[in-house]
Amino acid sequence: MELPGYNIIPEPRLSFDAFTPNAFHIHPLQGLVDFGPYSHQIIPMGEGIRVAAIYPKGTRQVLQSFFSEFNQSHEPKERRKYLPSFSGFNNIFRTNLEFSNADVCIELDGKGIIESETTYIKLSQELSHAIRSMSQRKQEFDVLAIYLPEAWSAGFEDKETDFDLHDFIKGITAMQNIPTQILREGSAINYKCRCSVMWRLSIAFYVKGGGIPWKLSSIDQETAFVGLSYSARLNTSTNQFDFTTCCSQVFDADGTGMEFIAYDAAEIESRIGDNPFLTRSEMRRVLSKSLQLYQKRHAGRLPKRLIVHKTSHFKPQEIDGAFDAIPGSVDLELLQIVQNVPWKATQHVKYGGKWSTPGWPVSRGSYCQIGTQETLLWTQGQVKLSSGNSFYKEGKGIPSPILIRRFAGDGGWDKNCQAILGLTKMNWNHDGIYDRLPVTLGYASVLARTIKKMNELTNKPYEFRFFM
Repeated sequence: MELPGYNIIPEPRLSFDAFTPNAFHIHPLQGLVDFGPYSHQIIPMGEGIRVAAIYPKGTRQVLQSFFSEFNQSHEPKERRKYLPSFSGFNNIFRTNLEFSNADVCIELDGKGIIESETTYIKLSQELSHAIRSMSQRKQEFDVLAIYLPEAWSAGFEDKETDFDLHDFIKGITAMQNIPTQILREGSAINYKCRCSVMWRLSIAFYVKGGGIPWKLSSIDQETAFVGLSYSARLNTSTNQFDFTTCCSQVFDADGTGMEFIAYDAAEIESRIGDNPFLTRSEMRRVLSKSLQLYQKRHAGRLPKRLIVHKTSHFKPQEIDGAFDAIPGSVDLELLQIVQNVPWKATQHVKYGGKWSTPGWPVSRGSYCQIGTQETLLWTQGQVKLSSGNSFYKEGKGIPSPILIRRFAGDGGWDKNCQAILGLTKMNWNHDGIYDRLPVTLGYASVLARTIKKMNELTNKPYEFRFFM
């Protein structure tokens, strides 16, 4: 089979310090080092980001030592081609990260939790009480850290009840509008590469404290994105899916403005596995709410272009409902993004008249149209960070593309692929250069997983920083 020619989209640039001309970089961490975060001159942080904490009795010294590391320099011990040196939170983010005094924190009785027969119930109860207490003092801190030692690991999940402590914490703190950072002993306190830990958690604390580390610089500013994900609850007594929630979110074209809408969907046309398909009226309601949220953030202005992403295909009634919700002045595109596809590719380089074997990973941003409304896009692959420094995040293996299938809209694929590629760089919940999926879908799935277990998380918008 002979495929048509392929194109390569340049690695999308990110914008940093809003008041510095040409503060652009493709590398999120190097951009922070060179220019500082996007919002540091826009959003005042006062004296800094204040971090209160919930921790086991007798472990305050562990956290004091941990937070002192943010004021130190660290050299990378892993991913040396990618990680720059960490030169201190204040130096990079232009503000302070302050661990609060003991009177703004809560200690838990670790012995009582360990000795409980149902550790996960005891632990969740103790944390719930502590979080409710902290909610009365929200003016005294900006981010709440929760330290979970390995001694409590028996309470982190319960397979029989599908309990997950992370999702439980994020659910109850989101309802209280409290941004939280969970600190695991193994992955944060004792992880071998302190440079990696400092970068990852510094970005998280900055975002949860209200900052914007970077934005996309290369997307049409009059375009908005909506990601759709669904969460279905199984009633074990009837063996029926009797609670289905739709989650959508609105993103500005630069990848910010991330807010969720989560609500009960009363009308489901059909279902394949856990993926429901909405009726015409339900899809109209979903996108109408998303559009209202966008207008609220933009002084009543409508976007010129609205792009909707979801992982399942669009049924005819969903397409009709989407067009019902969108004014004729707005160009609408409905795109399905499929992860699991059988395609793979390598690129071969010619050295001295001979082609390399077995070849190299394809360049990230390569795309190839395989049908009238279908295109393969490699969101994984080689990225040229600088002269002579090509970086492949996955390290090994042959990268697979995602399949983009269009159900509404027209025109070429370059802008759509460029937008999706850019949105893979907008996950502020880690320090990586990209994700495989755009944040429109990655973030929607995070919310869907959380609200699946929290009945109260519906019918109102939420900021994503509460779920990070």
